This record gives sequence, C-alpha cells and structure tokens, in this order.
Amino acid sequence: MTGIKAPGSSPARIVAAIHSRHGMAMVRSRWGGIPRGNAPAGKFFRTETISGVWWLIDPDGGRFLSKGVNTVRYDQDAVQNSDRIPYAEACRRKYGSEDAWRAAAAARLLSWGFNTLGSWSDMRVANAGPSPLAATPTLHLGSAFASRSSNAAPQAFPDVFDPAFERHVAQRAHDLCAPWCEDQHIIGWFSDNELRWGPDWRGDDALLTLFLNLPPQSPGRRASLELLRERYGSFADFNTVWRSSLGGWDELAASPHIAPPCPQQPTCKRDATTDAQISSSDPEHAAFLADCDLFAGRIAHRYFSTVSAAVRKADPNHLFLGCRFAYAPSSSVIDAAKPHLDILSFNNYDPDVAAVIDSYAATGKPCMVTEFSFRGDDSGLPNTIGAGLRVPRQTDRARCFRSFVESGLSHPNLVGYHWFEHADQPAEGRFDGENSNYGTVTIEDVAYEELTRTMADVNARAETIHAGAAAPGWAAK
Repeated sequence: MTGIKAPGSSPARIVAAIHSRHGMAMVRSRWGGIPRGNAPAGKFFRTETISGVWWLIDPDGGRFLSKGVNTVRYDQDAVQNSDRIPYAEACRRKYGSEDAWRAAAAARLLSWGFNTLGSWSDMRVANAGPSPLAATPTLHLGSAFASRSSNAAPQAFPDVFDPAFERHVAQRAHDLCAPWCEDQHIIGWFSDNELRWGPDWRGDDALLTLFLNLPPQSPGRRASLELLRERYGSFADFNTVWRSSLGGWDELAASPHIAPPCPQQPTCKRDATTDAQISSSDPEHAAFLADCDLFAGRIAHRYFSTVSAAVRKADPNHLFLGCRFAYAPSSSVIDAAKPHLDILSFNNYDPDVAAVIDSYAATGKPCMVTEFSFRGDDSGLPNTIGAGLRVPRQTDRARCFRSFVESGLSHPNLVGYHWFEHADQPAEGRFDGENSNYGTVTIEDVAYEELTRTMADVNARAETIHAGAAAPGWAAK
C-alpha cells in the first residue's frame, strides 16, 4: 500500500478517508487526536486531565493517545554476527528505494490507526505519509555513559555520582535534542531503555552491591560507602546485618569484594506481602533490603534530576517521558523519579497491564506503555529468545492485543501504548539472539491480517474507551 493521497486533498480529509476503511469515522485532527471545539491549540504536545482522565493534547488542541509501533525502520535487525539485514533486502526488492518504503510504511501505519513512531524508528517516516506521525525518540543518556568502558556489561548502570556523568548527559542531550526543539512531531524524549534498577535477568546484585564493588576510587563506590556509614551507628551493627567479620570502615573501603549478606529476589518479584514476611521473620535481611532501597532511591534522584535538567535545557518545548522501566522498581526509585517526569514510561510483557499501571499511577503521573507484544507459533519463527507470551496462532495474537490495550485504556492514567515491533526478527537471531514473531509485518513485509485488522479496530475506539475510564475506583489522584 502506498497511500491514498489525491491531488489537492487536505491532511484532515486524507486521514478521514483512511479511517473510513476501518469504520473509524470519528472526526480527527491532522495528528489523529479528537478535536475539542474551542479548546486552545498549542505549538507542541502536552498533557492534561479532562474529567479525571489523563490525555496528551496534540499541537492542534485535540485529545490524543499515543498509539505507536517501535522500530519502524528499513534497516531493522541485522542477522547476528553478520551484515545481512533480511527485512531491508525484502523491502528493496518490493519498493525499489527507501523513500518508497517510507511512504508505504507511513500510510499503512495510519490505516491501522497508529499515530506515533515508537523508539528506534526512522524519523523520516514521520512526514512520508498522507498525514504526520508523532515520534518518541530514545536518547540512551545513561547507558551510553556506562558503555564508554570497553569491559562494561550491556545496559550496566552508569555511575551517576561521577562528575563526568553530568557533563556527558548535558552534551549528549544538547547534540540529540536541540536540533529538534522546534519540531512539532516530537511528543517527548525517553532518556534510556530498561536500565538495571535492581536484581534482574542481567544479574543478582542490587545497585548497592554493584556500586560497592566499583573500582576503589570511583565516585559511586564512595557514595555507597557513605550511605552505609550513615545507616549504622557502629560498625558492629553493620557486621550484624551484613554478616561480615571485617574490622572497621577503613577495612570495608579497602575490601576487594563486598558480598551481599543474603540472596535477593529479582525486583519484579518483590511485593509488599513478601517484604512484610521478611521483616517479621528476618530483621537483618529486612535491614539489608532497606539499605538497598534507600541507595536505589539516591541513585534515582541523581539520575532523574541530572537527565531531566539536561533534556529540558536542550529542548524546553517537549515532554520528558522517563527511562522506559523494564519492571516496576522499588518505591524509592519511583518516588525519586516522580518530580522530574511529565510521563512515566514502562515496558510490559504480561498478558494484562492493569496491575502494573496501578503500581505507577500511585504517583499521580500519566503513564505510557512503551513496549508490549505477543508471539505466534504459526509464524514459522523459532520464538525461542525474547520476552512475552507465546500463543499458538495469529488470531491469538490479535485477541491478546485487544485484551491488553482495552484493559490499559480503562485506566485513567494511560496516555499511550507502543507495540514491539514493526517487522519480525530474523529466524537466525538479531544482535542479541532474539528470533521472534513480534512484527506487524513479516520479514518479507507482508502484514499479519488478523493482528492488524484488530489493531485498526481497537485504535479507532481507543479514545471512547479511555474517556470512560474515570469510573469509581479509577479516579486519577
């Protein structure tokens, strides 16, 4: 599909024509929002509560939900350890040029009711179709600083206490954000993706033990030791909780390796009930967890205050969308993030998103789901590496999309949802080995009919569903 633009057609009429193909007859702004009569327009996207429900407001003043797809790009996913990009090869045969692909991809996304290019997308797609697509780029401010070291682990947490971190973030934000500060397509900026806020699939250590084991002269190690000195009235108290036999603070500071006193559950599996049980049965374990949570909060305060200040200085016009949490971190992290965010962003691969939104919505901030997906085993892809639910058929993918999105839209804090991702991954695996059926299209650029038809239907009704979210028990705080 290369679009339905006719000579002399206005963007509003083009969007209406696209929507009519799927029964999407609701009048919309050129951005895909719902016009609000005499509501004031603004130059850029912003947030607003209307009758207890959070919304984005588009530059034309319309009520807007960010309905996005990640990685909308021609050169998506080289095969692991090679230069081959099967999706680009297929699109070159099909369209002949990248510009022709961009026009087709943009028009197709619009026809499915999407209005946003999610993370890692080609910004040139935003203006390639019959009406504009909004965009939400990811800056990788913290992860780029962490990966400067040749031996840094993937997505390791940056030493936010290092003075060089602030300089790095300020420069990178200026370089990446300032050129776009007057561009209306940008909803806002994600600072990072899936930073490690505690024990997870990347390792068992809390941030506190990670920072305690940084090189001896590193600012992050000094900050972690300072927290322990503040927390314990005597070194004997520290030894009791941390099950240590060291002789004092100087010996701790010189220790080549500081081990945690007990194993820690992955952050995503912690809950208030489990923490209460630990507190009543094992006070020392509970004290260790409290140390970890307090330090994570300090890191979060330093991280969010630094990156938000840098982004807002480089681009005061667009929203700051947070760091795309991979899982709900400790409450100390969320509390530290809250003052600095316009929208709280998170990825989620559960079958239902309602409980996760609840965990973030307690901040009173609007929320955006920035990755979710479901994989079908009838796709012919291995589906052996990658997050999220595997289902038997494409009809099941469509059913799961409908259930997930409609559940999310029933929460007044949700202002957007971004599907992962545009095209399937290579069967041979991409850079990290993922080989899954995440696409709206196959690697040959053929749309999954059941899935995309359902996407168009749900996207068309999204604003109506969301407008009814302010029911008793769901009122925005």
